[in-house]
Amino acid sequence: MDRLAGKVAIVTGAASGIGKATVELFRSEGATVVGADVGDGADFRADAGSEDAVRKLVEETVAAHSGLDIFFANAGISGGFATIAEQTAADWAEILRVNLIGPFLAIKYAGPVIAARGGGSIICTASVAGLRSGAGGAAYSASKAGVINLVQNAAQQLSGSGVRVNAICPGLIETGMTKPLYELARATGREERLGELNPLQRGGEPQEIARAALYLASDEASYVNGAALVVDGGLSSSHPTANRFDLRML
Repeated sequence: MDRLAGKVAIVTGAASGIGKATVELFRSEGATVVGADVGDGADFRADAGSEDAVRKLVEETVAAHSGLDIFFANAGISGGFATIAEQTAADWAEILRVNLIGPFLAIKYAGPVIAARGGGSIICTASVAGLRSGAGGAAYSASKAGVINLVQNAAQQLSGSGVRVNAICPGLIETGMTKPLYELARATGREERLGELNPLQRGGEPQEIARAALYLASDEASYVNGAALVVDGGLSSSHPTANRFDLRML
């Protein structure tokens, strides 16, 4: 299919995981895609939390491809599971710089050029950790809650421009960020427990998030704006608990 035929897209965090899967899917759907990442393995080396880098990324993409239609601000870092008491202000500053300032910069610099093309889509990776506690470290969760609020504000501030701004909230997905968790589970023979707290009782795959990004990037989502699309196997449909019980016992 050619759901993105003729479109120009930027994807950050493109060297692995969700970003890499999205680059591949967008290209298969007809888009010209510039994949950016802080390290090797992408078309453009850029720190998603650096204003100079994001401005340059957008400017060079527009110069090379005569415009921009889609920006997927996907790059992020986990920050680990240290407690609030164990973290420093510097820890928080770095997590917020990449996870929240990064999407802000994407919106700031991509919004006007996407509007100049008549409209398009900005997508930001948030997380179910941004919906409530228990799915990530405090700084990470706070940064992702900020992303959800950011897209709501951006959608309002870009009113009338034709630019839609939405977030995706993944659940547990096997990526570079979650690799240590998956490796530990496999090494200890507990792989089947990954994702056990969601109704599908499994972890997700990067391609499943990429398909959500494709939907939001495409004209199929033409009336979706300021939303946080949850893709988590049903985890956030309730407050997860490790204790199972039989409803027939009540």
